[in-house]
Amino acid sequence: MTNVKNMSKLTLILLISLSIISCTKEETGTLLGAIGGAVIGGEVTGDNGIGVMMGALAGGYAGRSIGSKLDEADQQKMYNTTQGALETGVSGEASTWYNPDNGNRGTVTPQPAYQSTEGQYCREYQQSVTIGGEPETAYGTACRMPDGTWKIINS
Repeated sequence: MTNVKNMSKLTLILLISLSIISCTKEETGTLLGAIGGAVIGGEVTGDNGIGVMMGALAGGYAGRSIGSKLDEADQQKMYNTTQGALETGVSGEASTWYNPDNGNRGTVTPQPAYQSTEGQYCREYQQSVTIGGEPETAYGTACRMPDGTWKIINS
């Protein structure tokens, strides 16, 4: 059970990174949905491989629909809010973004910064996105790069 959770967590963090950086809306939604579905399927079936696969398929289908609703403005607002929250946000306090054109919104809640074993400053965070009234939540860890940007890492 722990291996599936750890693998799902790592994949989810990578997914959020990709969604912030470069994927199309549909790819991001499909991946996010598949990961969420895999986690749920694993939990429901006690990490049964079939349950994980079925959950991933169902989640991927649902996620593609949600992802297609995030436009470039949403993605840019989410990216800017995430970077700002990680750089200067108060631990435990949510930073929000909102797109008045479509009503999509989200929050990023950073946790206290710490120094990794490699010497980088890192922060765990919670990120939520609400599209068409449907909320999605993810957790991750990001580390500050030498150029001042924050990059999602696998932990």
